[in-house]
Amino acid sequence: MSIDHTPLYNLNAVLKKTGLKADVLRAWERRYELPMPQRSAGGHRLYSEYDIETVKWLRNQQAEGLSISRAVELWREILQSGHDPLNSYGPRKVPTSQHPPISDNRIDSLRNFWLEACLNFDDQKAEEALHQAFVLYPMEKVCTEILQKGLSIIGEAWYRDKASVQQEHFASALAARCLETLISATPPPTRRHTVLTGCPPGEWHTLSALIFSLFLRRRGLKVVYLGANIPALQIEETAAAIQPDLIVLATQQLTTAASLQSLVISLQKHSMPISYGGLVFKRIPDLRQRIPAHFLGESIAEGMERIEQLLVAPTPAPAAILPDNSLQETARLFRENRGLLEHELDQDLQRAGLQYTYIHEASVHFNNSLTAALELGDIAYLEAELDWVSKLLSGQQIPGERLHHFLAAYKQTISKQMGEDSASITQWIDAYLNRIPLQN
Repeated sequence: MSIDHTPLYNLNAVLKKTGLKADVLRAWERRYELPMPQRSAGGHRLYSEYDIETVKWLRNQQAEGLSISRAVELWREILQSGHDPLNSYGPRKVPTSQHPPISDNRIDSLRNFWLEACLNFDDQKAEEALHQAFVLYPMEKVCTEILQKGLSIIGEAWYRDKASVQQEHFASALAARCLETLISATPPPTRRHTVLTGCPPGEWHTLSALIFSLFLRRRGLKVVYLGANIPALQIEETAAAIQPDLIVLATQQLTTAASLQSLVISLQKHSMPISYGGLVFKRIPDLRQRIPAHFLGESIAEGMERIEQLLVAPTPAPAAILPDNSLQETARLFRENRGLLEHELDQDLQRAGLQYTYIHEASVHFNNSLTAALELGDIAYLEAELDWVSKLLSGQQIPGERLHHFLAAYKQTISKQMGEDSASITQWIDAYLNRIPLQN
């Protein structure tokens, strides 16, 4: 139900309805321009029903422990998000019984409620959890503590077989929709800098790039967001056309870290500052030495600080360790033989009695990761990815010892297909199997 904006009430009526003192109300209007009454022909203040509800809303926030300045700031944040604090975030929207339960640690409680709603495919309850969160907390905290952390929890549950891919996609879509709405509601840029954001080829996880885009826009920067899986040529063309002050790229996987490395090397000829971040660089810190660009840190907050530093005082990109020619040649030969290798490996593993669906998925993931590790210049990067394969197998109730069987079969098959050219790969597999005890 909309609230009437027609100016009908004089000052005394407002004071009676809200319980506020006249000098306090005038101070709010003068300092914060909230509410904003109109004037009668005689110059007297006239307030609408909406103005009265606004004053009540501000008083309610004070009763919850907020200062008036913080309450006003919160009001404006909600408006910037594209919502009306009275109609979208108030208790009018849904019955009280549908509100998420609030514990002493409210942000954890709201995140748990949002997660439960996503896992139950209940977008209404998920939206309600976010609505309450935006009332109680700054937008940045909601995005990182509920959306980012929540999707991380669901992702972990997925490859432990505790959540379905449909649930993960549903939650990701809700989070992306929320962030895109917030981005569209940000005011025009007020600063001269332009930042180009997006994900390198093959990277479909856009949450980090979206959050960076939103936070940068809220700081008054012009942001050109390209989205997921952007071909290298398109990123190059856009960078050349808009000449950004900084390029921010986000990637989450070993495979897309390899495409990021290639993209950054290609972009260097444009002499533009390039930065990057993502989960894979937290899981495998050594990867940071392989990307000739500025690492943004292990959190969004660190990333924002680093971006501001780079915009104010650009510095040369750190030198990177690039892969040697022998590994590049091994990567080329592996790509040439990959199709036949996967076919032979699937058959060998099926003869060993392993379930085709999950073994094939593990095999494809391992091959993608092996290609990326070779291109990046260190096969040891595979070790973190083998943890993913192990969890995939255990999540499907396949004994952990099967990982050893998988790798032994893999070594035999790749030796048969590539001969001596597979030496660097088979030697690493031998070393890994000797180092990691057989798990039952």
